[in-house]
Amino acid sequence: MKYYIFGGNGFVGSFLANALVDRGCEAVVCDLHTQLSQNINPKCEYYQVDIRDVAKINACPIAESDIVINMAANQYHTKVPKNREEYFHSVNTVGTQNILSSIFQKGCRQYLMFTTDMTYGKPQYLPVDTHHPQNPFGPYGKSKKECEKICFEFRDKGMNITIMRPRMITGPGRMGILVKLFKLIDWNLPVPTIGNGKNHYQMISVYDCVSAILCAIDKNLPNKEYNLGSKNPPDIRQLLKGVVKTAGKHSIIIPTPGKLVKFVLGTLDKCGMTLMYPEQFMIADEEYVLDISETERDLDWHPQYNDEDMLQEAYKIYESNRK
Repeated sequence: MKYYIFGGNGFVGSFLANALVDRGCEAVVCDLHTQLSQNINPKCEYYQVDIRDVAKINACPIAESDIVINMAANQYHTKVPKNREEYFHSVNTVGTQNILSSIFQKGCRQYLMFTTDMTYGKPQYLPVDTHHPQNPFGPYGKSKKECEKICFEFRDKGMNITIMRPRMITGPGRMGILVKLFKLIDWNLPVPTIGNGKNHYQMISVYDCVSAILCAIDKNLPNKEYNLGSKNPPDIRQLLKGVVKTAGKHSIIIPTPGKLVKFVLGTLDKCGMTLMYPEQFMIADEEYVLDISETERDLDWHPQYNDEDMLQEAYKIYESNRK
């Protein structure tokens, strides 16, 4: 049995590939790049695959006994083109359809799909469980909701599909929007929150993402959806003050009127001067915590990293890269 990781050269995929090799498993990385990432154990096989092209997927020698894990996605971590709907849909939705169609024809029935908590949109109750209505704000969340719908259709055809919805993923090599925050702290400038900062903002470590996937594999990939997030996240003020203290800086945390800030950010985005994308700031002042109890109960999985440690470690990595 082999583990095929689509998007395996990416952030979570690379950590997962290494973890599988450490387990003594045969991991196969499939990605757009011409070769295997230098961060990945060279014991992994590699196939250059564009999941928008089903013929490329068909060329992968996936067998009935193999497990396929789809980490491939267009996200907000790189520059997003103006045509956002097509950008996200072409990979996240069409790519999922292509992978599932191909492996189903090959007789493979074991599949794990990484999506996002952005499929939920504005929380209607707390904590947000996997049965919460899915009303995504923007094209990324919509594309992932559509790909989940495709997964449900293939479940009905007899496939075994585990779906995971992580919160914001952090870890070595993933800074994203945090860089803007860390620059303010680095320069001892005030750090504004969107809203009063009394709300809770949950994250998830890349290491906890990988351990959750391994737990799901050990449980024979349950046909369910699972949230991934930290335990007992602090409010944003406490989180940011901890980073400032760790950095040895003097930045102060300043609350702002959330609705006004979101209006300004939205206006700038429409004018092509994007500081944050709507899907990133629309829930920034919302109380938003995922319910991970079902994940813990079903998979015997428990997050090992808390939000304070994750953010402070991210700042240390930012600081070391800056030197």
